[in-house]
Amino acid sequence: MKLIKLLKIAIILFFLGTYLSFSQYTEIINSNRPGNSSGAFSVGQDILQLENGFYYSNEKHDLLNYTAKGYGFNFNIRYGFLTEKLEIVLNGVFHADKLKDHRYTPSNNYNRKNFKDFKIGAKYLVFDPRKNEDDSPNVYSYWADKKFNFKNLIPAISIFVGLNVDSKNNPFTAPNIKGVSPSISLITQSNFTNRSALIINLNSTRIGSNQNDFEYIFSLTHAFNEKFIAYVEKHGIKSDFYAENKLSFGLTYLFKKNIQFDLGSTTNFKNTPEIFNINLGFSYRYQLNKTND
Repeated sequence: MKLIKLLKIAIILFFLGTYLSFSQYTEIINSNRPGNSSGAFSVGQDILQLENGFYYSNEKHDLLNYTAKGYGFNFNIRYGFLTEKLEIVLNGVFHADKLKDHRYTPSNNYNRKNFKDFKIGAKYLVFDPRKNEDDSPNVYSYWADKKFNFKNLIPAISIFVGLNVDSKNNPFTAPNIKGVSPSISLITQSNFTNRSALIINLNSTRIGSNQNDFEYIFSLTHAFNEKFIAYVEKHGIKSDFYAENKLSFGLTYLFKKNIQFDLGSTTNFKNTPEIFNINLGFSYRYQLNKTND
C-alpha cells in the first residue's frame, strides 16, 4: 500500500512538472537550495559551493499539548572532486527553540538546541542520458527545438553514500541515538526542457539505529526568466520514531552567475505536530582551479 501511495504521488508530480519546473543543473551556479532535495549533477570539478540558510519555525502539537518557537541554520558544503561526476558533501541543520508544555499550569518551559542532522558523504553520477547528445540548435526547423522530446523523460541517476553523526542526549532524535551511522540515497533528475526538471530523492538514513528514517522527496521548479525560479517540493519521512508529510514552496533569485538568493516556506498536513517554517538563504560558487575557466 505504501508503494502504491508513493507511485500515485510520483504520477501527480510528474504531470505537474510540465507546468511547474526548471532544472537546478545550469552552466553557472547549481544550487540545491532552498529545498531539501539533491540534484543528480555535481557542482563541477574543482568547484567549491556554499549553500546556507536561516529559518524561523513555529510548531504546535495537539496530542502532547505543547508549542515550540525557534530558529535554525542549515548548511550544505559541496566540492567537485577529481571528476565532473563526483561530489563531496558536508551538510547539517542546527536548531534551537523554546518548548512550552501546556499540560501544566503554569506551563513548563524547555530550551532545546542541537543538530537535527549532520552528515558527510559523497555523491556520484552513475548515468547521464545526455552525455553524448548534441545540444546544438536545429537550424532547419524552429519547431524541432521547441517540441517536447520523450527522451528527456529519461532521468540522470546518482548515488549518495554518507555517514550521519549524532551526539548523545539530542532532543531532536530518538533515545539512545549517538555516534555514527550510514545513510544512502538514490537520486534521479529528469530535465524535460531547458526550463523544466523533476528531481526525486529516495533516502535511508541512520541505517541500523533506533531511528532508521526512510524519506522520499519530489521537487519541481519553474523558470520565469534567467533570474527568477519558483519551486514546489513534497517531502515525506517515515520511521518508528517519527513520521512527517511536508510541502515546501519558494523562489530563488540569481544575483550574479556565482551567487543565488532564495526565500521559501514549509508546512505540513497533520497536527502532531503542526509546523510552519520560513527560510531565507544564499548560495555561493567558487572555482578553485582558475585555469579551467
